[in-house]
Amino acid sequence: MIVGVPKETKRDEYRVAMLPVGVEELVRSGHEVLVERGAGTGSGLPDEAYAACGATLVDTAAAVFCRADMIVKVKEPQRPELALIRPGQTVFTFFHFAADRQLTEGFLATGATAVAYETLRDDRGRLPLLVPMSEVAGRMSIQEGAKYLERPQMGRGILLGGVPGVAPANVLILGAGSVGANAAKVAAGFGANIALLDTNLERLRYLDDVTPPNIDCLYSDRHTIRERLGWADLVVGSILIPGARAPHLVDRDDLKLMKPGAVIIDVAIDQGGCVATSRPTTHADPTYVVDDVVHYCVTNMPGAVGRTSTYALCNATLPYVLQLAGAGVDRAAAESAAIRSGVNVLRGRLVQPAVAAAFGLPCENLAA
Repeated sequence: MIVGVPKETKRDEYRVAMLPVGVEELVRSGHEVLVERGAGTGSGLPDEAYAACGATLVDTAAAVFCRADMIVKVKEPQRPELALIRPGQTVFTFFHFAADRQLTEGFLATGATAVAYETLRDDRGRLPLLVPMSEVAGRMSIQEGAKYLERPQMGRGILLGGVPGVAPANVLILGAGSVGANAAKVAAGFGANIALLDTNLERLRYLDDVTPPNIDCLYSDRHTIRERLGWADLVVGSILIPGARAPHLVDRDDLKLMKPGAVIIDVAIDQGGCVATSRPTTHADPTYVVDDVVHYCVTNMPGAVGRTSTYALCNATLPYVLQLAGAGVDRAAAESAAIRSGVNVLRGRLVQPAVAAAFGLPCENLAA
């Protein structure tokens, strides 16, 4: 199989979808790997490192898409890339279809196959390709939140950890999955007061046992959320329903409960956001203010730390890349429940029920 790795084109995206060692493993397995020149630069990986491992370097994304049987990316195809995708081609990347009807319909029109990182589940029901980026985004959410609480950034002018004689900040984290747990860990290290909310009592019991005493693990319901919004200086939204649009846990009117200059970091924005007033932003222009509340809603947070994120992501994706390249998408999906769960679109047919439900589109059975 010919596997293609184009340079990412989403704004301020510095990750790359494959490490040189991934190229070497594919070549050793008898595959050809096309890498667009400069694809790894943002992650500190020069073209020479890919060439030394057996990659064929090409000058343009068009040359990658034209020849490759499978495209391996990091972020969803941008509009110019959609025009390059061929019928029957397989694209393996983050898609987050449920947050973007235009992308969904545009990809369906290509007649290609979409295998989405964010819905691929392993045999224990985990999301192994989403977890490493959730870990990065969770830790970054506190780093960014601490910055935007500063007064020059329109925040409340609060130091996250406080100082002797002055109370630390209050941090509300909605969702105790990978993002939420990592956010709580970092915020606890700063010395902040943390309320970590979730509806999974078993998860809360576990985290209550292993986290420090400045983290309160609380059951998430409408009353608790509203009560804690008035208490919080920083809110981290980390809700995930795999493949589906994130539910709104914070309504527009709820912002009136919050302190002027409070900050919301909506990590769920890739799936539409869990705050009603959230809208996608970029690293170049990351924030805006609604009702005196600072909103940070960057859709590719881990892209800012490309080197860390690339290694973390590629360590997880490579086994599945090898499986798809070795067997092809049809046999791989038949043999592997994990690959099957990642298939959202099969040759132009939508087969992911959560995406179909988000837009009222017809959904076919993958096995049909």
